[in-house]
Amino acid sequence: MGKDIEPSHEQGGGYAAKDYHDPPPAPFFDMDELTKWSFYRALIAEFIATLLFLYITVLTVIGYKSQIAGGDDCGGVGILGIAWAFGGMIFVLVYCTAGISGGHINPAVTFGLFLARKVSLIRAVLYMVAQCLGAICGVGLVKAFQKSYYVQFGGGANELNDGYSTGTGLAAEIIGTFVLVYTVFSATDPKRSARDSHIPVLAPLPIGFAVFMVHLATIPITGTGINPARSFGAAVIYNKNKAWDDQWIFWVGPFIGAAIAAFYHQFILRAAAVKALGSFRSNAHN
Repeated sequence: MGKDIEPSHEQGGGYAAKDYHDPPPAPFFDMDELTKWSFYRALIAEFIATLLFLYITVLTVIGYKSQIAGGDDCGGVGILGIAWAFGGMIFVLVYCTAGISGGHINPAVTFGLFLARKVSLIRAVLYMVAQCLGAICGVGLVKAFQKSYYVQFGGGANELNDGYSTGTGLAAEIIGTFVLVYTVFSATDPKRSARDSHIPVLAPLPIGFAVFMVHLATIPITGTGINPARSFGAAVIYNKNKAWDDQWIFWVGPFIGAAIAAFYHQFILRAAAVKALGSFRSNAHN
């Protein structure tokens, strides 16, 4: 991490430059993590955060649908409110868990960070397991508290909506997840933090806004997945054919989108390949 930038009065109130070094990549396979309490604490944080995320958001979706079914077309939170529920909960939960687990709350985010060597394979896999289990438990609580409404109004499960092709749904998930994971990389980039430390940026805020904006765009298409754990947890508890038939869209799309975002940020914007080649040439000449 770079040092904080101090105002430079010699440069007319500008900001002085400072040294910055990229943090080393995470080990690909790190068995030592399994011996640390901090690792298990992070898994618990991911589980609880995803549970709370699904509980609040699925309740919001079902509550809105029940009001519409009751003839109150102008009542309820509407699509805008649903988008705010998803984005707002991500903001809150990332803020709460960032210092413990990194605040992933999404297997696609974890996958993207793994590809960028930000987390090890063991951490990535177990994070995804914790997230999926948390999602199942969160939706299970919703069904337990509102069983009649839950079954009647679709259980908050992601499905490809009528009038849209499979390709359109897949593209929506790919692009939506790209926006989210790209935002995660940009908001948490340590180089940016060092370079722009005079500009306070609360990382959970742009991440939450990314989730909010993507939901506004893609709720009419797929109900918005961009989070395989969210889609999987709802499908497990709802357990209807349509939700399972479309389930692959909500895994393949987000994982492709996350991979593209990781490649774009690391190899295009951060020029990781160019830096590696330059380092190789420098060592060869020495």
